[in-house]
Parts: sequence; C-alpha cells; structure tokens
Amino acid sequence: MSTIKEIPFKNAQGESKTLKDFPAKAYLIVNTASKCGLTPQYEALQALYKEYKEQGLEILGFPANEFLEQEPGSTDEIQSFCKLNFGVEFPILQKIVVKGENQHPLYQALTEGREEAVRNESGDFEKLLTDKGLITGDKKDIHWNFEKFLLDENGNIVERFFPDVSPQDDKIVGKVQELVKS
Repeated sequence: MSTIKEIPFKNAQGESKTLKDFPAKAYLIVNTASKCGLTPQYEALQALYKEYKEQGLEILGFPANEFLEQEPGSTDEIQSFCKLNFGVEFPILQKIVVKGENQHPLYQALTEGREEAVRNESGDFEKLLTDKGLITGDKKDIHWNFEKFLLDENGNIVERFFPDVSPQDDKIVGKVQELVKS
C-alpha cells in the first residue's frame, strides 16, 4: 500500500507527479473551482502561500467539476483564470474527480484518512448547502469546492477544513505555523 505522498496525479503539463515532487514541511491540498461563490478564496490561498512558502508551505490546487459543474474549463483556461484574476503562484494541477465513483486515489486516501472537517462556528454555509440539498453522500465525502486538507511533511493528515473556512482563518494559519516551525 502506498502512502499519500506516493499517490500519483498530473500537473498542468500532464506529467505524473506525487507530493514527493513538492518537498515541504506542510501541504495544504484544496479542491478548487472557478465559478463558485468561494472562488475568491484563491486570493487568500495565494496570500497564505506567499507568507509561508519560504518557511516550507506548499499549496496544491486540484480543480474539480463535481459541484454544480463550477469548474468547466480546460487546464489552460483554469491556469489563465487563476493567474490573471488572483495572481496564483502555487501549483494548480490537472482537473480530477474528488467525489463519487471515479474519485481520484489521492482524494480517496484523504477522505478516508480524515472524515470530520473543522467547521466555522456559525454553520451557516453547511446549513445553506443542506437546505438546498447539495450535501450528498457519506459524512466523509468532500462537501463542496474549496475543502482543505492540511498534511505534515510526511503526508500525515493534520486537519481537514470545511469549504467556508478561509485560508486566512486562525484555525488554518495557526496549524500551518506549527508545521513550518517543526
């Protein structure tokens, strides 16, 4: 059985990569979308990346189209969108499936490794998704775009964050600070 750091995925150029190709003290793995109400999180992700990249943070964006088809673009379109609109410098990889029958092995490992996500105290976003019938599947499934997994340098899952927890939230920043100092 391979570890999370050994599971292959493709970069924007179609080359097979693993987390081992991105040496870091901490990894923030995010399923992204360009046409989502949470898309402005790209800006906060980039700010977090800029602040902690030199200390050992790597952010990896995995575009996914499972949620109301909010990531319909091609790899080139997604790359251009992220750079032009949000100045994204962290890797945006090839589109993958993060939920369902064809779920990518990386996301299978992530969701099986950490079923519960840290949520905002208000629970407003989760209530909105639930009320609209948009949260489906098992408790462990990815709930929506911009769900985040924080991993340590060995690929161990430290925490999982619900989509509306901002990358600039103390819940995430504090954990990142702990990991990059170790």
